[in-house]
Amino acid sequence: MEEKEVDQVVVFEKKDLPVLGYPVIEHIRRIGKLCDVTLKVDGQKFSAHKLILAASIPYFHAMFTNDMVESRQNEISIQGIEAEVLEALINFAYNGKVQISINNVQSLLVGASFLQLHEVKEACCDFLNARLHPSNCLGIRSFADTLMCADLVTSTNKFIEKHFVQVSKSEEFPRLDKADIVDITARDDLNVSNEEQVSQRVCDSLSRVESFDPIMRKWVVTQAMSTMRSRVGVGVLLGKLYAIGGYNGLERLATVEMFDSQQKQWKEVAPMKTRRSALGAVALDRELFVCGGYDGVSSLNSVECYNPAANTWTTVSPMAKNRSASGVTVLEAQMYVLGGHDGLSIFNSVECYNKMKNKWTSVTPMLTKRCRLGVASLNGKIYACGGYDGSSFLRTVERFDAATQSWTLMASMNVKRSRVALVANLGKLYAIGGYDGVTNLSSVEVYDPLTDSWEFQAPMCAHVGGVGVGVVSISPPCEVEAAEKGD
Repeated sequence: MEEKEVDQVVVFEKKDLPVLGYPVIEHIRRIGKLCDVTLKVDGQKFSAHKLILAASIPYFHAMFTNDMVESRQNEISIQGIEAEVLEALINFAYNGKVQISINNVQSLLVGASFLQLHEVKEACCDFLNARLHPSNCLGIRSFADTLMCADLVTSTNKFIEKHFVQVSKSEEFPRLDKADIVDITARDDLNVSNEEQVSQRVCDSLSRVESFDPIMRKWVVTQAMSTMRSRVGVGVLLGKLYAIGGYNGLERLATVEMFDSQQKQWKEVAPMKTRRSALGAVALDRELFVCGGYDGVSSLNSVECYNPAANTWTTVSPMAKNRSASGVTVLEAQMYVLGGHDGLSIFNSVECYNKMKNKWTSVTPMLTKRCRLGVASLNGKIYACGGYDGSSFLRTVERFDAATQSWTLMASMNVKRSRVALVANLGKLYAIGGYDGVTNLSSVEVYDPLTDSWEFQAPMCAHVGGVGVGVVSISPPCEVEAAEKGD
């Protein structure tokens, strides 16, 4: 009998094992067996298996496989995501399913962005895209832009262009940040019959300025700027208010104009060497400094200095990082730049500039990474308020003590505020406008350092969203001037 050749090694494959295995693992989790990690958020706890989380969710893969402190902990606190969303996405890690609805799509999109679940993020974007309407497209566009959902932003832009007449009549349109008005109305494919009306509306809204009297607690519209500007830098030097750079809907600006509060008029001064929007501006030793920003291509690390006597700008030592939408202030004759982003990463880092040495040094980073934050100095301390950390809109506040090189959490604002303007006046801090993740804000809060508390003040009368703010002496006491800013 002829012997038949037989393989010495055979591979048996049960192709449906992964499909059958995951439901069993999910059941084991639901009965509380073999779990090796507990996730805590908003007072709630969720048990799970590190291996499953690491295999299914990139955020946890990075946490558990890169020797982070959390990889050795059995109980981990999670910030920046709602409890219901975390539970839904943990379940997704086990069964590959998540329910998306009108009620949860925004919080689910934020959570998926935070956990780097790109497929879920895309599914949420598709859900919103399929439900675009003139009444909601502006809000969806702003939300998508904040979370860097480029395809959804493109879809909403096309929808707005096609249905602009109906969109401009929606309740959302008057609440738009003026930077968004510029961006929308400057589009070539805008479906309008009368372009002059659109242009006039943009010019009127983007050059507007209003002032606040802290004694009368009242905002009034004052002299408009000569140039329409969003994402503008605002600084006060020798009693004069400067509007620096910005974006006019077509290009980033290098032009600068100065407001004389006594003469009640704006006057153009020498332009910067570099076009910039989303820049930081502050006065130091009778000169005006501008830091970073965005030139239309990339975030900048360059710094310029304005001498009002010579009416000239000079370039000084650049920052270590490229920073757009950062916060800038002066403390003890040194300039500090906080947070911001470079288009890819949001920072908690802080740099300090010594004018005498023309040198930047790194100092203790903030407790939280923030861009589009508000920054001001009060009573020998630096305050950083609100902003955006890449997944959440913030209302938290932290304070820097240069003597101890340490940050301390202070009382949070009443409202989440990204793109918030912060200014010190009469021993208090004013947090003005901003964006809470849903709505552009006209509201104002005032911080009292004696009680470590915030209370609402009279809202702005002519602006919503991001503004640039400076304090000038019109007649004693000082008044706060607000002009368009943005991020």
